[in-house]
Amino acid sequence: MKSRPLRGPAASAARAALERKRRKGHGDGRPDAGAGNGRRRTHRRSPEIIDAAARVFAARGYHGATTQDIADVLGIRQASLYYYFPSKEVALEIVCTRGVEDFFKAARAIATGPGSARERLTGLLRAHISPILDRGDFVRVFLTQRQFLPPGSRRRVGKWSRAVERLFEAVIRGGVRAGEFRADLDTRLATLAILGMANAVSGWYGKEKASIERIGNEFATLMLKGLVAAEDGGRAAQ
Repeated sequence: MKSRPLRGPAASAARAALERKRRKGHGDGRPDAGAGNGRRRTHRRSPEIIDAAARVFAARGYHGATTQDIADVLGIRQASLYYYFPSKEVALEIVCTRGVEDFFKAARAIATGPGSARERLTGLLRAHISPILDRGDFVRVFLTQRQFLPPGSRRRVGKWSRAVERLFEAVIRGGVRAGEFRADLDTRLATLAILGMANAVSGWYGKEKASIERIGNEFATLMLKGLVAAEDGGRAAQ
């Protein structure tokens, strides 16, 4: 079955037809995952559904994945997925948003919290790579598959990504003003360099014999030695 978005009366009619078909020819007449209310997108099983979508997109890529693949991971009928998202495109947007939300929430708390600029920037870097451990599928999908979103969805997800960039850059600018970082620093380029370095980890983590803690330590040393004023270089990573 090819996924396509359903809205308004058409969506209601499609759900009704699916329900009639289910009652006539499938199982014991009980919908998968509480699908009796098609408008209830925040059903208790929704996290499991989205986790499965993230796993499939991370493994197969957006174009290689189908809603049938997601249903197979869950052991449910493909039609049941449409109670949670109306199309594969919407599923990808949800997964990408969940991926970048983790970055943003952690970054905002650190960027606006206590500590020196170098302490907060180090915290931002560590928080940016740590979700690879428990949210790796979401991180990989956000970083590698969001380019395949339709323009509107890509813009919505992009707003989160740019918000993360602004938090990093604000901390770096504050460090320049406070004299912690070099006065001649291009804060925009520094931000992009740090995020590029951190984002690359998801592509090779697990292939190298390095823990997330070790990667964070090494990256923090590299980052701060490049940012701090020359006379302070000996204390950059402290």
